[in-house]
Amino acid sequence: MKKLLSLLLSATLLAALLAGCGGAPAGTEETTAEDTQSQPGTGEAAQDNPRNQDGIGEKELLVVSFGTSYNDNRRQTIGAIEDALEVAFPDYSVRRAFTSQIILDKVKDRDGVAMDNVQQALDRAVDNGVKTLILQPTHLMNGLEYEELVDTAAQYADAFEHLAIGQPLLTDRADFEGVAAAITQATAQYDDGKTAICFMGHGTTAASNAVYTTLQDLLAGKGQDNYYIGTVEAEPSLDTVLAAVQKGSYERVVLLPLMIVAGDHASNDMAGDEDDSWKSVFTAAGYEVECQLTGLGELEAIQQLFIAHAQQAMDSVQ
Repeated sequence: MKKLLSLLLSATLLAALLAGCGGAPAGTEETTAEDTQSQPGTGEAAQDNPRNQDGIGEKELLVVSFGTSYNDNRRQTIGAIEDALEVAFPDYSVRRAFTSQIILDKVKDRDGVAMDNVQQALDRAVDNGVKTLILQPTHLMNGLEYEELVDTAAQYADAFEHLAIGQPLLTDRADFEGVAAAITQATAQYDDGKTAICFMGHGTTAASNAVYTTLQDLLAGKGQDNYYIGTVEAEPSLDTVLAAVQKGSYERVVLLPLMIVAGDHASNDMAGDEDDSWKSVFTAAGYEVECQLTGLGELEAIQQLFIAHAQQAMDSVQ
């Protein structure tokens, strides 16, 4: 418990540091589950590793994600992060937990594949005699979901000799610098002066929504004025991003998700054919539009940031 409290104190100090450079994340990014209707073309579930095996050993790295029912993208994003962590930390057994029970139930009902929620994964660790447990979330920000994870983990503090929780993706200034570098490098081929590069995040009404403007301001400060950050659920909204793009002399727009996975929001709200999708709105405004359904989790630079956060958590229990 002392180790856990010590790590949480460090998280508070990091959040305070972030407040000095443009806004502190304090809410939640993803509060709505994916569409519960059938999703064609989501890929073969059997190719994904659910990472809920027993025989864990004494040291476990539990990777906690919101989740997605898009099977191929789950493997390419969340699965890729888990694989990278496994390579980086061969002494740890890497396991998976999702926070969205709706997604877990959907994959189980549709594909017959069972994956653990957080409590199931923690119980599995206890039953397997794990002594050192590191939880690494793949959430974008320090928000309500992260706080819920901390609260849940605290209930198991006495079950392990060592327990620590890594930070989400965007926690301190270095994280923002790293994400900005990752997304600009991944889209460098579009940086031709004629293309607006627009990233769509989820958004929240909580204070943590400041991470989007913080990232936008950082990009602008680096002279990358053709990069735009917007959200589905909050500000900057699609209308705000469209108005900003229209102030430039762009001919084309490329749309990408600012989310770990490219799931329902990316496929429908961003790249869908409905009149109110980002693709449709920009097309109606006269732009040539290209959509890239690539989640942040596919980028090696993003995976390395999660590795660094997990390492910090491990160091805290040495």
